[in-house]
This record gives sequence, C-alpha cells and structure tokens, in this order.
Amino acid sequence: MKRFHVHLGVADLEQSIRFYSGLFGAPPAVRKDDYAKWMIEDPRVNFAISARGARIGVNHLGLQAESAAELADIRQHFAAADQVSLEDEPGADCCYARSDKHWVTDPQGIAWEGYHTLGEVRYFNGDETGEAAGAARCMPAATATDATVAACCAPMPESACGTAAAATGAACCAPAKVEAAAQAPTRCCG
Repeated sequence: MKRFHVHLGVADLEQSIRFYSGLFGAPPAVRKDDYAKWMIEDPRVNFAISARGARIGVNHLGLQAESAAELADIRQHFAAADQVSLEDEPGADCCYARSDKHWVTDPQGIAWEGYHTLGEVRYFNGDETGEAAGAARCMPAATATDATVAACCAPMPESACGTAAAATGAACCAPAKVEAAAQAPTRCCG
C-alpha cells in the first residue's frame, strides 16, 4: 500500500521536532542531527523535516511505494501528468536512504517524488561526507537549480513587514510574467 510523503525544510529542527511530535502524538521514527521522519499510520504519511540549507517550507511532496511494482505504477501516473518534467533516478542516495526514484514537477513548481526505499545509507546524501556531495540528488535537477528562488518565497510573519527581509522576499517573489501578477499570493504584510 502506498504512503503519502511530505518533506518540509525547517529553520529550527529541535523546535519543529517538539511541535510535530505533539501534533502526531509520537516522537520521530528516524532522528538525525539535521533530519527527522515520522511514519504515521492514520493517515498513512511519511512526514520528514530537515534543516539543510535556505529552503523553508514545502521541500517536496511524494508517494512512497512498498514494492517495485507499486513504483512502476506511480511512474506511469507521473508520466501521464507531465512526461516533459519526468526524471528517473535509480539507486539514489538521499535522506539517509537508498531508493529508486522518479520525479515530476507540478504546474506550481512543486516537486513530486515517487520512490521505493531499498536500504539505509550513513549520510544525508549517501556514503559521502561532504556537505555538497550529492546535494542535488534529493531533488530533481530542474527544481534543484531553482532552490535559491524557492527558498526566499516562504510567507513572512507580519512582524517582518517593512524589514530588509521583507523587501528581499518581495523582490525575489515578484511574478516573472505580468499576467501572473494578479494570481500571485501575497507573501508579506497582509
């Protein structure tokens, strides 16, 4: 049976672990210095958080398969959704696990990961110890290159309005197309 997957980037891992442990009524099933994961049964969700870089908020969404056959089915659905952005990533090392993966990006630019876990690895990005080693492996290439833009687009608290951070957020989150401006969500000050 498939499991829905959510991965969030967080600013303060310990604070977030306390919050989500209370929310889910259980401590994380996996806990590392920069990562935590809950395997929730009702509803079936693999919920992960990490404090690795500037991206705060939704890092990616996904579907976790329990078998290669389920993963093949997920890939078919990904291909039907968007063949152009579909990326296959067999034997990928990411998030302390080795997995066969497929990626697709939705119209909003949110990465969707379909994967089947094959085993554990020692480091976040595999068996390499370097911070930059394999960094793009935890996200499809097209989305990873846009990570700096996505990182600054998280909603800002009301208290940040009028600050340099708010100005930076507003500038980088400006719609690229004029026709999209009317649909762009307000990110700060109301």
